[in-house]
Amino acid sequence: MQNLPAPLREVVDQLSSLPGIGPKSALRIALTLLKMPRERAGGVGQSIIDLRERLCLCEDCACLAESSPCAICSDPSRDTDQLCLVPEWDALLAMEEMGIYRGKYLVLGGLLSPLDGVDPGHLEIERLRRRLSSGEISEMILALGATLDAEATASYIKNMVANEFSEVSVSRLAQGIPIGAEVKFMDKETLKQSLVHRQKV
Repeated sequence: MQNLPAPLREVVDQLSSLPGIGPKSALRIALTLLKMPRERAGGVGQSIIDLRERLCLCEDCACLAESSPCAICSDPSRDTDQLCLVPEWDALLAMEEMGIYRGKYLVLGGLLSPLDGVDPGHLEIERLRRRLSSGEISEMILALGATLDAEATASYIKNMVANEFSEVSVSRLAQGIPIGAEVKFMDKETLKQSLVHRQKV
């Protein structure tokens, strides 16, 4: 890649720093952008800028939205007594694609990972406490996956709820999700079975 012209190398370096994109894929994307008409390439660049400027975090669930509260939190047909806890926004999208869960969500913003320096202060734990303090939630569903970090996070949250909000029952996604898997990579049927057959923790 060192033989590339400097402007092209800079774009390739920027693209290859994104997750899931290696240097070869980054070069293909950069060359595709280069072949586009100037207006279309400019539109791609502008949409990336707009992405950051036009989205916000929902004040209630911390998911990405165009306005706050988001469409899910402001939907009056949603059950207010169920709260599904997900690690990231893409896990929320996976849950929504099933079309069977009708409660509310809270996006934690990650999982506890001491080795990576992620402690409770890095997650939306205080937002979770505020939601539970409202007194509306009777069941919290942990949809965190089955990784070691997910298990550690689930254990921390279960203990917090037991100590501070004993009236809230805690359940988790059950059968169908293999150990080491993440919610966002599950197919719809596996997620559906896991939600329907969730277990108390």
